Amino acid sequence: MARIHLIGTGGTIASRAQTEGGPVTAGLTAQSLLAGLHDPLTGIEVSAESFQAKGSYALDLATVFRLCRRIDDVLADPSIDGVVVTHGTDTMEESAYLAYLLVSSDKPVVFTGAQRHAGEADTDGPRNIAEAIRAAACNALTGAGATICFEGEIHSARHVTKFHSSRVDTFRSPGFGKLGDVDGPNVHVTRLNSAKRKIFTPAQIDPDVELMLLGLGSRADFLSWAVANGASGVVLAAFGRGNAPVGFAQAAADAIKKGVPVLVASRCPEGRTMPIYGNDSGGRTLDDAGVIFAGDLPPVKTRLLLAVLLGSGYQIEEIRRYIVGFGEANPDGSE
Repeated sequence: MARIHLIGTGGTIASRAQTEGGPVTAGLTAQSLLAGLHDPLTGIEVSAESFQAKGSYALDLATVFRLCRRIDDVLADPSIDGVVVTHGTDTMEESAYLAYLLVSSDKPVVFTGAQRHAGEADTDGPRNIAEAIRAAACNALTGAGATICFEGEIHSARHVTKFHSSRVDTFRSPGFGKLGDVDGPNVHVTRLNSAKRKIFTPAQIDPDVELMLLGLGSRADFLSWAVANGASGVVLAAFGRGNAPVGFAQAAADAIKKGVPVLVASRCPEGRTMPIYGNDSGGRTLDDAGVIFAGDLPPVKTRLLLAVLLGSGYQIEEIRRYIVGFGEANPDGSE
């Protein structure tokens, strides 16, 4: 019999409206979520604990770091075969990606949640939990790193993102596709990452990495302001292949001279960055300024990777060598 441990962290799946039409807030325990399952989990024994009952929009890097350490502690028990984490969907892809980078065990770690809160008649929470538990009990996911199981689909934390603000089929992996499906009691894994993931063991995650979404005519003053006010690193969510508005190349060069790494990721949901265009501040100009290109890693996950690298003591050139060493298409060493 497989043994799976459920860790509850709040989110929509653990939330209800306290009054009709009132605000929805988290508060249900992991044990109550487990008690509310509709499907029998034949051949699987499940234990549960509540970690922190918050909406995922209220979490921070230090809390998720503690969550990852707790997951590793649980999986160190040889009698536990996998972990399921219930989590709010707003930042689930970020917490799952941190688990992908930080959890050292190869046992399955599966995140799930809900788009419809527990007080709604058609809440999707109970089915998602049951399917995530089945996925966590699947030996085929051993070594895959953290995943998200949602609406019957299993996605790698490395590639998945929340696509729709409210639909129940919100999670997708643009350009890569899902790893598999849960179909009733059966789990079908049809694709796995071909490269072994890099696992980090920092004492903490650097909390001071900033992310800037660039738009038409955005001012480079914001990059300079962030550096002047204590940012340890900056990620630019830039245009296309990795281009920025006028002034960003000089502002990035100034930041890098002060020891603050500047990384560029693309706003586009598919494709990779590559320094091609010249002039101020095309990708080639940014590259000449010392900016590091993040390949196909999305901006929010590039920020998390940089926060982990800085927390691990990496300096700018070590960060550059690490990312370039795996190829700009694979900045975390994965597929």
